[in-house]
Amino acid sequence: MSHEPERPRTPEVPEPGAEAGARAQPDPMRPDERWLQETMRGILTSNWLVTLLAIVAALVLSGLLIAIADEDVRDASTYFFARPLDTLAAAWDSVAAAYTSLFRGAVFDFQAPTLARAIRPITETMVAATPLIFAALGLGMGFRSGLFNIGAQGQVLMGAAAATYVGITWSLPVVVHVVLAVIAAMVVGGLWAGIAGFLKARTGASEVIVTIMLNWIAIWLVTYLLTTTILRQGGSRPISPAVGENARLPLLLGDSFRLHWGFLLALAAAALVWWLMERSTIGFKFRAVGANLDAARTAGINVNLIFVFVMVSAGLLAGLGGASQILGTDKTLQAGSAGSIGFDAITVALLGRSRPLGTVLAALLFGALRAGSPLMQTVSNTPIDIVLVIQAVIVLFIAAPPLVRSIFFLPSPDGSRRVKEVAA
Repeated sequence: MSHEPERPRTPEVPEPGAEAGARAQPDPMRPDERWLQETMRGILTSNWLVTLLAIVAALVLSGLLIAIADEDVRDASTYFFARPLDTLAAAWDSVAAAYTSLFRGAVFDFQAPTLARAIRPITETMVAATPLIFAALGLGMGFRSGLFNIGAQGQVLMGAAAATYVGITWSLPVVVHVVLAVIAAMVVGGLWAGIAGFLKARTGASEVIVTIMLNWIAIWLVTYLLTTTILRQGGSRPISPAVGENARLPLLLGDSFRLHWGFLLALAAAALVWWLMERSTIGFKFRAVGANLDAARTAGINVNLIFVFVMVSAGLLAGLGGASQILGTDKTLQAGSAGSIGFDAITVALLGRSRPLGTVLAALLFGALRAGSPLMQTVSNTPIDIVLVIQAVIVLFIAAPPLVRSIFFLPSPDGSRRVKEVAA
């Protein structure tokens, strides 16, 4: 029986473009993304007690700053060793006055002469919380899906610009006009966020970098449009005319209050997001991609398509936030109309652990800080910037659950009291 010598195999040559196509696929677990995913998972899986204690710690630390900034406390501290109780009493008075005035300006003004004036603060808190709820719901969907969308600011602003254009340009019946203005804001916000989703799916571009860049593009684009007849429509100031009466969101409690139907729409959006993420098939795919990208891909989920869907959904909600701000509260558009809504929404989503109920409660907390800070500054002479300090400290503690556990001597998730470090 004869044996032919084995012929050497010719190495397989990849088809033209195959190598480029392989490079175009996003690397699902780059080292930086792995670290970011581990960090985000630690934040989102922390329990409610850790979240509550983070808020308490932020208020305590901010209280110390309020006391240090108070002139009476500083004067009393000059003779602290002779009469220490004077310093402690002055510090208590300054902190109590600041937080009492914050409560009066955000929840209930028990010194108001009428009931309407007394309950106005809580309605202002709801007004301030409304766009935060919308934007944070969208960011929370992204966080739970493994996408770190930092572009809510630009998405809110683009949605606000679209709602303004429809509100000042078109002349339609009352219900039709406001509905179309809201839809325009959703569509433009979704398309704007979809750019980052498409680039992530097509080229593997980091959604963090892309959305940050889109924020600046949106800011300068709207600033430019406010100098043209597209949004300015007369006058020399970079501000749009007031949207038409038919395009405005109706008020909930009459002309004495600014609370509008956007708040109820935000609560409805929270319920819809809960159903979408917890009860629908597409929501399961969102969560599967966020839990384990490789496993989701192996299970047959089109991960790239999920990237696009998640970003578009987040943009739709952020655009709604911009519409509620213009059609319900401001009535006119300026370059700074979005304020810090998009950036505050990141903290709100983290504080609420990206769950709809937690997001609503966290947005109400931030709305209360925003609504109560003017009265706090007026009554207690506390700098209004202390609210920014409170928000920043909340972010610090929320981003470091092990730090909160160590401060309050809480056991770690595995039952030990040792703070564990996660290796990158």
